[in-house]
Amino acid sequence: MYIYTVYRRSSKLKPKREYFQRKKFNNFKLISIISVVYQCLAFCCCLPMPESPSWLLQKGYVERARKSLKYFRGLSKNDNNIYEEFETELALIKKNSDISRTTAANESLLQAIRAPEVYKPLIMMIGFFFFQQCSGIVVVIVFAAQIATRAGVSADPLLVAVFVGVARIITTFFMGMIFEKWGRRPAGIFSATGMTICMLLLAANGWWPVIGEQVPLLSVFAIVLHIIFSTMGLLTLPFFMISEVFPQRVRGSASGFTLCIGLLFSFSVVKLYPTLEVWIGTANCFAFFGGISLLGAAFIYFIVPETKGRTLLEIENYFRTGRKVSNAEVARRQSQIAMEEAAGIYRSELELNEVFLKLSKVDEDGEKKLDDKE
Repeated sequence: MYIYTVYRRSSKLKPKREYFQRKKFNNFKLISIISVVYQCLAFCCCLPMPESPSWLLQKGYVERARKSLKYFRGLSKNDNNIYEEFETELALIKKNSDISRTTAANESLLQAIRAPEVYKPLIMMIGFFFFQQCSGIVVVIVFAAQIATRAGVSADPLLVAVFVGVARIITTFFMGMIFEKWGRRPAGIFSATGMTICMLLLAANGWWPVIGEQVPLLSVFAIVLHIIFSTMGLLTLPFFMISEVFPQRVRGSASGFTLCIGLLFSFSVVKLYPTLEVWIGTANCFAFFGGISLLGAAFIYFIVPETKGRTLLEIENYFRTGRKVSNAEVARRQSQIAMEEAAGIYRSELELNEVFLKLSKVDEDGEKKLDDKE
């Protein structure tokens, strides 16, 4: 869909090129058919997937939640064997769902946003989307052919636009493996650093045209590599992490608000880019995007936590306390205590402090055991 749309939109750049019109690549009906096929395939892939166990338990569908958890854990729905780990996980999800439902009933969104485990990831993700959009990712995707032309690319700029689309598709296939093998932070830092280098190469090509004369395909490689680097991290990582960092009780509203802000950033950048290009020039625009990408790498290094291999409760606890708890059971219990406190289960501040005091001793004992083993 994207590749054919680029052909259609970009064919206006050079009216003398009648090749695309002869091949009917600008046929809107063809574009629509391709789009419909893609959407139908996506719809069919979603049909066999069950709802999440947490959502089903919140709605009171216990048996459906059990089957859903079996599906996600790779167990047969007809498997009636009792697995202790499975039952423990289901009981923990049910307990958290019950507390979240009670908390949501007694807590408004404005009250919830005051909690550090809510406003910290909210601010972080808004900043993440800011660097994502202002690094020029969407600009390169939307204006690929125009950028190639103004960067002095000797190759056909329309083919460059096609290479951009193909590079995105191929890199997307490896995205999940990269995140799971490298982790979120290393992938994001590597991605932003690579994007910085590519943008600075494009800027240098504009400042000193002799570079383009010596290396004619430099701009082509820089544009395509920019797309590859962005897809490996900065383009996809915010959408990947948005389902990990928010507490369950506000995940829907917080994710929706964050995406809304992110799309507003995207609209603003695409809308303002032609004006910015007129004001400061194409090469300086590339340098600006390169600077934002470098700041994005620093943002990921100093602000964004690593979520690989950590449970949602551990991530929530990290934002609440500002540190990673060594004892996983303590992390889960801290998250439960916070939701119980919001639900009004504890009668006094003294009672709550006693619970946290006991929990801190458990954590200290766990750390001592780890030190003894080491």
